[in-house]
Amino acid sequence: MFQALRPVLAAAVLAAAAAPPVPLMKGDRIVFLGDSITEQGATEPKGYVNLIRDDLNEKHKDLGVEVIGAGVSGNQVPDIQARLERDVLSKKPTLVVIYIGINDVWHGEKDPAKGTPKDKYEAGLRDVIRRCQDAGARVVLCTPSVIGEKNDGSNTNDPKLDEYSDVSRAVAKDMKVPVCDLRRAFQAYEKEHNADNKVAGVLTGDKVHLNEAGDKFVAEQILKMFGD
Repeated sequence: MFQALRPVLAAAVLAAAAAPPVPLMKGDRIVFLGDSITEQGATEPKGYVNLIRDDLNEKHKDLGVEVIGAGVSGNQVPDIQARLERDVLSKKPTLVVIYIGINDVWHGEKDPAKGTPKDKYEAGLRDVIRRCQDAGARVVLCTPSVIGEKNDGSNTNDPKLDEYSDVSRAVAKDMKVPVCDLRRAFQAYEKEHNADNKVAGVLTGDKVHLNEAGDKFVAEQILKMFGD
């Protein structure tokens, strides 16, 4: 009897493993919340938000998914807290993808007062996620990606960016939110494709903002979350 069940159980395990963390639903309204990376992702024709929209329109036209960009240049976590109602919740999203954290670290590089303290960063992420969930939206949290593309850990902000990425992962785990781990994805890509250990020019144009390859890469990572 148990032997006969093994193929069925194996198939069930494989199906569960293959299931996307955030399967798309008919009529989904997805809001992408973030900083200038997301702002450019929604305004540049080949930005990552527009690439995701194009992909969903092509492959899932029957679902009628709406994609909205809500990125603002220079934003840190406290900024997205302040404008969450106006720019996100008022749009009645069913899914919110949060890609934040770069400026919280980068702006504090020379003057810590201009960045976001780690405790405030954590509390702010929790607040944004909770408010989105209370409004009935599913949430995907992205870890911050890179401030410099060197693959040996020698970028100035690498240690702090790793710390803040760990905070994002811990918050997501605690709040049962799926993580699109851009930090680890970028690091793995740079190890393989940045043989010259360049500070920029692989996935970014200026150490932070995505070039065409970077937009495509981020779009691919997020689409995987939807099972695409």
